[in-house]
Amino acid sequence: MKIMGLDVGTKTVGVAISDAFGWTAQGIETVKIDEAQGEFGIERIKELVKEHAITEFVVGYPKNMNNTVGPRGEASENYKKLLEDTFGLPVKLWDERLTTMAAERMLIEADVSRKKRKQVIDKMAAVMILQGYLDSKN
Repeated sequence: MKIMGLDVGTKTVGVAISDAFGWTAQGIETVKIDEAQGEFGIERIKELVKEHAITEFVVGYPKNMNNTVGPRGEASENYKKLLEDTFGLPVKLWDERLTTMAAERMLIEADVSRKKRKQVIDKMAAVMILQGYLDSKN
């Protein structure tokens, strides 16, 4: 049983995948998308689902600090529905408040350059989303 964690943005989707035991999350890649053009990277996600035998998804759910759902949260809800319709697998929304900021802080502390941080931040956020979900289950 492998779970895929996704950090959905307007231009990229960070992808992380659990190990077979559901203990740890590893960042896999960042998929380019174009939300404005209705391109959501589903073809690449299909390839990764098949390659890694994914049985469940966890999508980051960026709620506002007052627990309301804004435009980015609604975009995550729409992506969840797209995944459910496409794959017929369970899709959970996972509160991702502050995960991108935490990922950025971790990369800064590791002295990763601004250019490299930009390339991996979404993948790192996906790892943090998935790891939080895995930790809650174990």
